[in-house]
Amino acid sequence: MAPAASFRSAITISLVPESRGGPFVYTDGLAAGCAEAARLGYDAVEIFPASAATLDRTLLRELLGEHRLRVAAVGTGAGWVVHKLMLTHADPEIRQRAREFIREIIKLAGEFGAPAIIGSMQGRWEGTVTRDQALAWLAEALEDLGEAAAVHRVPLLYEPLNRYETNLLNRLGDTARWLRTLRTRNVRILADLFHMNIEEADAAAALREAGPLVGHVHFADSNRRAIGLGHTAIEPIIAALREIDYPGYLSAEILPLPDAATAARQTMESFRRALTLC
Repeated sequence: MAPAASFRSAITISLVPESRGGPFVYTDGLAAGCAEAARLGYDAVEIFPASAATLDRTLLRELLGEHRLRVAAVGTGAGWVVHKLMLTHADPEIRQRAREFIREIIKLAGEFGAPAIIGSMQGRWEGTVTRDQALAWLAEALEDLGEAAAVHRVPLLYEPLNRYETNLLNRLGDTARWLRTLRTRNVRILADLFHMNIEEADAAAALREAGPLVGHVHFADSNRRAIGLGHTAIEPIIAALREIDYPGYLSAEILPLPDAATAARQTMESFRRALTLC
């Protein structure tokens, strides 16, 4: 059983103007976000850039060093939010552009020893695209991109979303079984507690079912606010994470409500309480 201290805390910084109002705590730039994260005692930041090319790597290295932070993960969501790219689009040119957008994020994240996240860019099946075809395209992309991440000795994170955001894979168990059919062994599951609140009958059991494939956790309550501001029972979730020897981040991808400062403080308080549970 993993010790409590193995959990690490992270909080989100979005650098995508179009994402304001979404589930990101800090949205006023890298410098401000890193300073606030460090002040509250976070171990790392999870960054959502507009693209790999737009993120100032030199500045990020300086800020990480100054504040003694790490990068927990780097999101690819701007590929969908800004450019409307997805890996399961009917147009092969759009699928290819989506893959290249993610590949560049993988390289960026890899420079900082962090994994990239595929969430909204997975897309959905609709129109002339069947579910089987969409999953085949998704599998092909993950085979390729999972191995691209392996070059940097980090996993690729795939996030099952709730039914209102994708109709591909919604539950951890189904996702784990599907990932095990791939040749690549370098794709892990991002378990987002908000999505799990919608899709899982028992979040703790779902984590146990996915087991070692869980590679990252979004630490969000049932209403997408900070843990403790909704009705998620966190004790059995922490117990399950310990049972599967999860050593990674509990990362706050949450709405900045009632404001960013309060959401960040509440998350850190909940994180510290989680370390004492079970």
